[in-house]
Amino acid sequence: MAIQRIVLFYAFAPVADPEAVRLWQRSLCEQHGLRGRILISKDGINVTLGGELGALKQYVKATKEYFKQVDVKWSDGSADDFPRLSVKTRAEIVSFGAPGELEVDENGVVGGGKHLQPEELHELVAEKEVVFFDGRNAFEAAIGKFKNAVVPDVSTTRDFIKELDSGKYDSLKDKPIVTYCTGGVRCEVLSSLMLNRGFSEVYQLDGGIVRYGEKFRDQGLWEGSLYVFDQRMRMEFSPEAKTIGSCVRCSSATSDFYNCSNLSCRTLSLYCADCAKDAENVRCPEGCEPQAAEGSERVPASR
Repeated sequence: MAIQRIVLFYAFAPVADPEAVRLWQRSLCEQHGLRGRILISKDGINVTLGGELGALKQYVKATKEYFKQVDVKWSDGSADDFPRLSVKTRAEIVSFGAPGELEVDENGVVGGGKHLQPEELHELVAEKEVVFFDGRNAFEAAIGKFKNAVVPDVSTTRDFIKELDSGKYDSLKDKPIVTYCTGGVRCEVLSSLMLNRGFSEVYQLDGGIVRYGEKFRDQGLWEGSLYVFDQRMRMEFSPEAKTIGSCVRCSSATSDFYNCSNLSCRTLSLYCADCAKDAENVRCPEGCEPQAAEGSERVPASR
């Protein structure tokens, strides 16, 4: 049986014709039998795909002929972790709601945070009192984050600009800040937005949590599980991973997300195995109507 993997990468670079790139990428993926998600904008590409390892390598090789600045990350998984192939164009490859604010050239984002390799992060932490700033949606941090990280109160990436402009983080503007996210793409944009708003010393974890976890697993500064946007829903870097999440019903330790069983809601929340057995339990504690409950299931949130 052929070895299956998931590949993740992004590239920020000017794209003259996003629609032409979309058609090429879809054809390339179909040719190799790949499934997953690709977003393309005038500023670059963001890719998460599953499939046979050899086919993925052929896809990556072809894509690198167009997008030169590509940092490829591999993860356990397969095409079956994605329901379909989705290749779309968007105003932004990460939807912060500020397409006019981001500047890119052939070398990537202009005016973004300084990239740190995992080893360099440890060196910085040894030298300075660093503030970790989570660049993900708040629910992702419920199961895993860097120790003592600031977790902004955001439900979607579009909430970040309002959050940054609120003034609640102004006290951090003179402190060394390390932004981090799943694979690094959100922090490419977030770090530039923070610098534009007067944060003076901003870094970004190169390769994101994925690259850090590959290097240090659960023996470093990361705690918990990593939320991923596919059917796996989460991953751990080692058997020693802590469980830092708690069930919204009984507060038991858990890292398992379930959608609210109210079909008109579908909000993701954490539930332990015992509570998840009863669909009446798997609905928002704040008050989804019980008659709408139709069974619990686990469906990944959208980006």
